[in-house]
Amino acid sequence: MNFNFIIVFFLPIFAGMMYFLMAFEVKRTSKFRSMMFGEIGFKKIEFAFTMFGIYFITRPLQNILGAHPYPLIINCIRQFFLMAVIAPSILVAIFHWVPTANDTQHSKKIAAYTIGILMGIMFVLVNSIAVTGSKILSTWGSINMYDPVWFQYAHPPIQLILIHLICQLVSPAGFLLLAATYVRHRRHNYQFANIYTLIPTKWKYLEASLVIFAISFIIAGVAVIFGAYYTYLWAIYFVGAIVSGGFEMISIKLPPREIPNDLK
Repeated sequence: MNFNFIIVFFLPIFAGMMYFLMAFEVKRTSKFRSMMFGEIGFKKIEFAFTMFGIYFITRPLQNILGAHPYPLIINCIRQFFLMAVIAPSILVAIFHWVPTANDTQHSKKIAAYTIGILMGIMFVLVNSIAVTGSKILSTWGSINMYDPVWFQYAHPPIQLILIHLICQLVSPAGFLLLAATYVRHRRHNYQFANIYTLIPTKWKYLEASLVIFAISFIIAGVAVIFGAYYTYLWAIYFVGAIVSGGFEMISIKLPPREIPNDLK
């Protein structure tokens, strides 16, 4: 079994299973803690983690369904949902997860999903222009794993590459960094630390999780520009997602105060 197969098959499946587990933990703890943090936030974060699980665990379909255009179609569907649905859902969920005196304005939700949808549409349009074929990435037994190829018989224009990466820089990376900034602001201005003593620590892990996920995505994207073979480089993103999930799991499981007997 070669390195390519491990990256494109096992790493995303492992990441997907982790995010399904996180969604389960959110659902399990929400019964007791949604009274303090808001039921809407728990539902949205559970939905976002479930969608992340689906996003990662379906990654191998991009490679095993067959040659072009299947890798292109699956990639476009997955990335559109990441940019237009999952990333905005995370941002909106954080607005509820980290509560303020006023509820999240409806205009903020509309803005988040509108920007995400526009970035997703632009990504799909650029991808459909740029991907002109596929190549065999690796073979395992009788199974061929295919990879989409940008401009199979020419060098890809740098303008399209930059548009492609900027769209992903806005969503999901930008949305996740914005969510992390919001969590950081609330963590440093939390007024009930004397009651819920572990909330600042929970939010510190949450902030770290969001930053790690976004930065790993950015690093992988930038590395693609200078790298000779992008499949290896996207391992940065998968590993980053797994590490990010670990920090988020700590945040979820950490109780809001040191003696949480009334929350059990």
